[in-house]
Amino acid sequence: MGERRNYVDGYWWSKDGLRLHYRDYAGADDQPPVLCFPGLTRNARDYEGLAIRLAGARRVLLVEFRGRGDSAYAKDPMSYVPLTYLQDVEALLAELAIDRFVAVGTSLGGLVTMLLAATDGAKLAGAVLNDVGPELDPGGLARIRSYVGKAIWHPTWMHAARAVAESNADVYPGFGTEDWLRMAKRLYRVNSSGRIVLDYDMKIAEPFRVPGNETGPDMWPTIDAMKAKPVLIVRGERSDILSAATAEKMLARLPEGELVTVAGVGHAPTLDEPEAVAGIERLLAKIAV
Repeated sequence: MGERRNYVDGYWWSKDGLRLHYRDYAGADDQPPVLCFPGLTRNARDYEGLAIRLAGARRVLLVEFRGRGDSAYAKDPMSYVPLTYLQDVEALLAELAIDRFVAVGTSLGGLVTMLLAATDGAKLAGAVLNDVGPELDPGGLARIRSYVGKAIWHPTWMHAARAVAESNADVYPGFGTEDWLRMAKRLYRVNSSGRIVLDYDMKIAEPFRVPGNETGPDMWPTIDAMKAKPVLIVRGERSDILSAATAEKMLARLPEGELVTVAGVGHAPTLDEPEAVAGIERLLAKIAV
């Protein structure tokens, strides 16, 4: 008997003709929906825990950027940049007639959230920026460039879990076998040949390898655009992407901001950690209808 799903699959079209995918968890229509944007190589499955916790009280949409999960792959790899993802999200907001929402963005998803604040800020009711800011640590970016776009496959889920554990042991030192297996099933899919492969277009690496394409121009004005908004900054204590100094600088520019540091975790917190869960609950409590 298959696992009971508590969401429906939704689709929308980008301006350049790509069919893009999101998961839609139903919730009360008297609260702004929560839109979740994943990291560079990630997909909607990263937000399953958060969606299950919030669904019912709030509608939750788990967005998959082009080239990830069930969203179509782009013909032009140079469209795999934050400004294009921003345009795709704006098309989704228009399609669903969403005029106010809460954004949750991990890493790349946080950059898209920041751009939304600067370009369509009236719609943003509040935001969670998960382990990302307007300045990214060069060491962490170099680490990501070292693996993104490499076509890796495994014969079994346990092989995939072991590989994930080997490459992420410093990020999640408290993880056990079941945790690594769960993460592998978020990162990988089974292809038509029965191989377990990464669930994204390897070509997303092409623009990311060009310095500057991972963010764009000066991003500090996007933080200033959120000054009147409730913002939760979540930082992994061991993060090599968001430094403690940058997080504190962000907090100083956000009167309605809060910083939560997840102990013993690197880039990026899963948002299932107790301190992250509590921080998100506090953020949502601040957001009036």
